[in-house]
Amino acid sequence: MHPPIDENVLRPARVLWDYHHLDLGLSPVDFILALGSHDGRVAKHAAQLILKDFAPILVTSGGLGKVTNTIWAVSEGERFAKIARELGVPDSKILVEDTATNTGENVTRTRDLLVRKGIVARSAILVTKPYMRRRAYATAVKQWPEVDWLVSSPSLSFDRYPDEEVPLDRMIELMVGDLQRIKIYAELGFQITQHIPDEVWQCYEELVRYGFNKYVIKPEA
Repeated sequence: MHPPIDENVLRPARVLWDYHHLDLGLSPVDFILALGSHDGRVAKHAAQLILKDFAPILVTSGGLGKVTNTIWAVSEGERFAKIARELGVPDSKILVEDTATNTGENVTRTRDLLVRKGIVARSAILVTKPYMRRRAYATAVKQWPEVDWLVSSPSLSFDRYPDEEVPLDRMIELMVGDLQRIKIYAELGFQITQHIPDEVWQCYEELVRYGFNKYVIKPEA
């Protein structure tokens, strides 16, 4: 259990949010990869980029992950593709990858899908949740270094992001888990190394002490 969310929690949470929000700008690319998750706003943002001609192809990737396997019966990839179609993206521009269960698989299984389709890709935009931008980028660069990666997310502030589907406490728990993974997964070779300032790590440790550790990787006994 964690305490009520007051300024003692919000202050370190905002520090993590700002760190995660990597901004590399945007330009036209060969394809857009929407990383599946519980947040349909990611699919909407990816669809909007396609409709603005940032890329000719949208890949929606995801099976069922640590959150969605308890709330959905359909894959994240299929759900995101459905959202994109409803917003006007034609089927001819959508490819669905519906087996990935983590970010690394989102990237490598999308790579394999494009190879099977005979599509040569040299540049891409990752579309993900705002607080997952840095980790998604670090993963993609490591797992598919031949592609020049950019990253984007719905334009929502820390205060505006939480909603009924993504409550504030879950958002903070996920941010904490992603921060730890930026460190651990780089050490394991799954991602490129990203510098974590001391202040950011201290805020991570504060939030863990407060009990926001649901998605923290625990050491094996």
